[in-house]
Amino acid sequence: MLLAVDVGNTDITFGLFQKEELITRFRVTVKVPRSSDEYGELICTILQKKGYSPSDVEEVIIASVVPKIMYSFTSGIYKYLDCHPLVVGAGTKTGIRIETANPREIGPDRIVDAVSAYEQYGGPIIVVDYGTATTYDLVTADGVFMGGVISPGIRISANALWNNTANLPEIEIKCPGFLIAKDTVTSMQAGLFYGTIGQSEYIIRRMKEESGLSDVKVVATGGLGKIIAENTNEIQVYDSDLTLRGLQLIYEKQKR
Repeated sequence: MLLAVDVGNTDITFGLFQKEELITRFRVTVKVPRSSDEYGELICTILQKKGYSPSDVEEVIIASVVPKIMYSFTSGIYKYLDCHPLVVGAGTKTGIRIETANPREIGPDRIVDAVSAYEQYGGPIIVVDYGTATTYDLVTADGVFMGGVISPGIRISANALWNNTANLPEIEIKCPGFLIAKDTVTSMQAGLFYGTIGQSEYIIRRMKEESGLSDVKVVATGGLGKIIAENTNEIQVYDSDLTLRGLQLIYEKQKR
């Protein structure tokens, strides 16, 4: 089996694949510093609770945007799963061509999302990932990664709102159902939710205009992407497993 791992700024997401089938997934936080033994034991314990043995894992592929944990994390995988993980980076075969000023600067999570969207839905395509940061990336019909936009994620904006004001409380991020709110909590929810939708719609339209590609499919992923995608016509597809599937596709390309 293949264990695909997406190491983000907030969470580490795991997906266990049996050939091309995603059979289980789980998530842990990255906010707590851990040793290699702690990472290894945590992964093994969760696998066993889900009914799988650590020995079932034959290969591991990782995309990470958090370099500082990678030594402990990969060491834990090697010691407890007996695997040398493939870490997506420069030199990894992806099937798409990156045409930016410095391709090495593009985060591996963005590349993995772009590969997944292009392989599954075709091009041209815009990929929007509502993670810790919100990213918008464009891939052409012939598989060229043209570049994109990085903006603060919804949770970053929310944390800035209540951490830098004296009287605004910490709130649940959700769709309030209306824009003109009559109390503080729903006013904040409206600003965060509809502000994100407004940003998304504007950026997507501008990307289409600047690229000259009007007939572009838009696919979204990320934790809060579902409620955004459900409330705008600019996004056609929401795919919660886009990154994990992209890792599996990239792994298969390395084998070939």
